[in-house]
Amino acid sequence: MQKANIQLETLTCPSCLQKIENGVGNLNGVDKDSLKVMFNASRVKVYFDDTVSIEDIEKAIQDLGYGVKRSHVKAA
Repeated sequence: MQKANIQLETLTCPSCLQKIENGVGNLNGVDKDSLKVMFNASRVKVYFDDTVSIEDIEKAIQDLGYGVKRSHVKAA
């Protein structure tokens, strides 16, 4: 397992949180129980396994219309 901390562009509404949770949570390899979207901090924290990459997670977020500033990944 790996842990990602993803900094997003500023989130503007609480519904953004739900959209990101659903989009990222539906990816194979993402630990849904660990997924946390922090609205006020515009940040996503998530654990994921080798079946998905950080690039896949970032793309899922970007495909929903949210910008990714940077990501930090480390082994969990």
